Amino acid sequence: MPVTTLDPQTGLILIDLQKGIVARDTKPYPAADVVEKSAALAAAFRQHRLPVILVHVTGGAPGRNEQPPQPAPPADWADLVPELDRQPGDHVITKQTWGAFVNTGLEEKLRSLGVTQVVIAGIATAIGVESTARQAYEAGFNVTLAIDAMTDLAAETHHNSVERIFPRVGETGTADAIIALLAQR
Repeated sequence: MPVTTLDPQTGLILIDLQKGIVARDTKPYPAADVVEKSAALAAAFRQHRLPVILVHVTGGAPGRNEQPPQPAPPADWADLVPELDRQPGDHVITKQTWGAFVNTGLEEKLRSLGVTQVVIAGIATAIGVESTARQAYEAGFNVTLAIDAMTDLAAETHHNSVERIFPRVGETGTADAIIALLAQR
């Protein structure tokens, strides 16, 4: 369902826009474009005094998987990109799993701020963004996804999330459409 409305207390959640992830080859959109649109969303949310939550990942869940062991990342791998223009009023969430709600205090933070709806963007669409969107939906938040302010490591996985998963958990729209709704408030 295309984005139709924003609740009076909507929060923005930006997923994994950190140096080590934005440096990767992404599809269908270059990471730089996603960062630019995400920064515009953050600026608009701040202008309207709405919460901005910047999420970064610093490790992985402890369960076994079939991925080969990875070398230690560079020291600044998890640093948020400066283009987001982090402000003192922004909330930073550190996660160890794909989704931003598990063991992070994010749900409690959103509830304490009176948030009833979240707009989600970031990298990677089918991993951190989709997992966070599913968790937000399951927690009872209204969910909106800024589909041109996210990208993935493969175009196929991005399109699968946007076309098949996201319409089941919320509304989708462009960053510009979301910013336009904010301006109508």
